[in-house]
Amino acid sequence: MTEKYAVVVIGGGAAGLSAALVLGRARHPTLVVDAGEPRNAPAAHMQGYLTRDGMPPAEFLALAREEIARYGVELVRDRVVEEVTRGEDFTEVQGRAFTEAQDEDFTVAPGEDFTVMLAGGRTVRARRLVVATGLKDELPEVAGVAERFGRDVLHCPFCHGWEVRDQPFGVLASSPASVHQALMVSQWSKDVRFFLHTVAEEELSDEDLRRLAAAGVEVVPGEVAGLVVEDDRLTGVRLADGTTHARSVLFTAPRAVPQTGLLERLGAELHDTPSGAYPVVDATGLTTVPGVWAAGNAIGFAEQVVHAASGGYRAASAIVGDLLMSDLDAAAQV
Repeated sequence: MTEKYAVVVIGGGAAGLSAALVLGRARHPTLVVDAGEPRNAPAAHMQGYLTRDGMPPAEFLALAREEIARYGVELVRDRVVEEVTRGEDFTEVQGRAFTEAQDEDFTVAPGEDFTVMLAGGRTVRARRLVVATGLKDELPEVAGVAERFGRDVLHCPFCHGWEVRDQPFGVLASSPASVHQALMVSQWSKDVRFFLHTVAEEELSDEDLRRLAAAGVEVVPGEVAGLVVEDDRLTGVRLADGTTHARSVLFTAPRAVPQTGLLERLGAELHDTPSGAYPVVDATGLTTVPGVWAAGNAIGFAEQVVHAASGGYRAASAIVGDLLMSDLDAAAQV
């Protein structure tokens, strides 16, 4: 038999669990489908979240799961497979322009829903969806980088800068845009070397070079061959020519790969950004598909845990109002 929920939340990170908490407290039967692959899993701690600064991400998620369970929210360790399909009643509103949907009082009758198939064999139906599938990080293919990512190979100075402050930093360029990262991390250490790796020095603008010099960042040309690790600690960066630079921290910018396959299959409009294609959403996270909201890294690369939780809250509160107005309008027509 097909199980029915008011809302199915796809993704059990900060965004999805925050949305589930609000929906559970609003007494809406909610299912969270969690594949168990959080983006920040490699990190030992998360920072910048008021009252949770320094908490291990796994502990944060465990506490969040306990909280949503108090309000009857069900969480299943599974993933969505096949296509999510809409009920026939969505046909008319699906054809409306996004701007129209924003300008009018858009409602969906209670009989309109989504059918969601899970890898474990369950089929569930929901009146609304929250897509919080996040993104995946693709790291530069340099020996040792993936193994030490989240430890002494880092990507976000706001997340880790304080903990590694004043140590010798390296920045591994993945594109000319990595100049920005090299400049940013110079606020946490005055000993920064910018390894151009596969980026040619000619690709840097005169303004880039002036700013790097002003920040005291040393530019190191040449391809990086690997990392030097001693006693399970990063101690250096080795170039292809054999030279080694003593460093204890290496920053690099992974390539963000948005997990937008589900949204694309649903027909959501995407927009291109320097870090990939993400769904077009309004201020609450509503996509161009009526009844489908997105939150967290599903809508952008720079959504930290605190932003993701906020986005999930906004989406859920909008859904609570949307469901209420839909039910009231349906009752008024009886």
